Amino acid sequence: MPVEILHESMLRIAPADRDEEHLGDGYGGMHGPAEGPVWIREKGYLLFSDIHASKRYRYTPGQGITLDKDGTANGNGMTRDLQGRLITCHHFSRCVDAEDLETGEITVIADSYKGYKLNRPNDVVVKSDGAVYFTDPPPKIPLTPADHYPEQDCAGVYRVSPDGKRINRIVHDFINPNGLCFSPDEKTLYINDSSAGRKLIRAFAVETNGMIDLGSDRLFCDMKTDNRRGFPDGMKCDIEGNLYCTGPAGIWVINPDGGHIGTILSDHIPINLNWGDEDWSTLYFAGWGSLNRIRLGIPGVPVPRGALA
Repeated sequence: MPVEILHESMLRIAPADRDEEHLGDGYGGMHGPAEGPVWIREKGYLLFSDIHASKRYRYTPGQGITLDKDGTANGNGMTRDLQGRLITCHHFSRCVDAEDLETGEITVIADSYKGYKLNRPNDVVVKSDGAVYFTDPPPKIPLTPADHYPEQDCAGVYRVSPDGKRINRIVHDFINPNGLCFSPDEKTLYINDSSAGRKLIRAFAVETNGMIDLGSDRLFCDMKTDNRRGFPDGMKCDIEGNLYCTGPAGIWVINPDGGHIGTILSDHIPINLNWGDEDWSTLYFAGWGSLNRIRLGIPGVPVPRGALA
């Protein structure tokens, strides 16, 4: 599908006739989407999650998609830390962990708050100081013996200190906190709410100690007036501060002032996204059963920040 141009500044990112490239499908089935794409630059491949099949897949350019890992405890959002470990949110084990991709060693980063198990960690980002931030939406209604009732008193957004010794709930008033992303200068933390009645992105000022200023909370973008298929979930920024967020009809591109300048239209209902390839200028996005990509004119912020620049 073409690119929807809403402001001339979008033309620096992609022309109207730029189309997505479909890389594979069949992930998630009727139960959910492919999720959490993350580019492993030194290896030259992309990893992404099939949450409900509890599998992790690998896409290698020129070779296609292969199974990378089976039995991921319903792994969802993924990123990398400053050591290059794979950071993953897990629904089933209700934790966030770090995996050494060379040795397979796994270290739990967070699985509880104030002595109570987390709900179902969803998405995660790592700040340049090594702190880990993740969203923890409310649990789904228990349907099987594997499901659970909540132990936390709310859905939350959390920060784990760089030394891994402290976990703080930094926001607690979202209905369904989902995607999150730092601005390139890390002075702003964007968090979206994908609940049906909200479909919005909020922005918070980041303090020097890594916490957020709750008094700075502002509405950055509201998607609920657009009735096209899709909702806010995965988010990433390019190096100029434009925010890319899944939303109605595809991937919304929003400038640093909150202006919706264009939409990367897609038939595949994008759910999460990340930058990849050697120059960080390809946007890979996983969606409802599929993996896709598109080349863009402005590079993204590398993952992890500054690594292999």
